[in-house]
Order: sequence, then structure tokens, then C-alpha cells
Amino acid sequence: MARKIKMIMAKPGLDGHDRGAKLLARIFAEAGMEVVYTGLRQTPEMIVNAAEQEDADVVGLSSLSGVHNYFFPKVKELLQQKGLNDVLLVGGGIIPEEDYDRLKQAGMNAIFGPGTPTKEIVSFIEQNVRKR
Repeated sequence: MARKIKMIMAKPGLDGHDRGAKLLARIFAEAGMEVVYTGLRQTPEMIVNAAEQEDADVVGLSSLSGVHNYFFPKVKELLQQKGLNDVLLVGGGIIPEEDYDRLKQAGMNAIFGPGTPTKEIVSFIEQNVRKR
């Protein structure tokens, strides 16, 4: 049996709304992934430590509070510092489309906005994760 894709789902910053992140975690689990939800109010260091400890293939970040321009690139920077360059980094939430290019230039592999079909997100992860 092939190893399941292992994903860390995280809510960086002080954003206290995690209903969407919990729903996505369940959807990813139902798609056959192993999902670890780190909970609310995570620092970039906490998220990257969880990714390292769990040997994650994917880190999914959710932001509804406008902190994406700081926290998403910081998570990428810390992943690189730890040598976790093969971890797929995706994000979503209430993120203005004009920020997508900047976030991708900072190392995000994908940004998913409101209304993105969950099958599209699952498919992107499955097609782009580097199986180890």
C-alpha cells in the first residue's frame, strides 16, 4: 500500500475562525490524506516544527484576517531554513487576488480563494506533492 499524503493544516496569527480549516481537514482526510490540524493562533515556528515532527508532505495555511502577506512567506522561509524544501505549501482563505502573485513569488505553491471547488484543491495536492 502506498504511503498516504501527510498534511499539516494550520491557522497562523490571531485569526480565531477555523470552521473552514476544519472542514477542509475533513475533506482532505476523506480523500485519503493523513491530516494533522494544529489549531488556532499558530506562529510560523510552531507550524514548521509540526511539519518537521510529522514528516509532512504538505502544509496548508488558512487566513481570514489579512495576515497572509506576512505569515505565508515566513512559513516558507522557515521551511527552507530547516531544509524542508520538498514540502508543498498551499494557502487559502479570504485573500485578495491582487496578493496571489506576490505570495507565489514568495514560495507559495498555490493559493485557493473562496468558492474554489474542493476537488480542485485535492487534485492540485495529489498532482504536485513529492512523495517521499
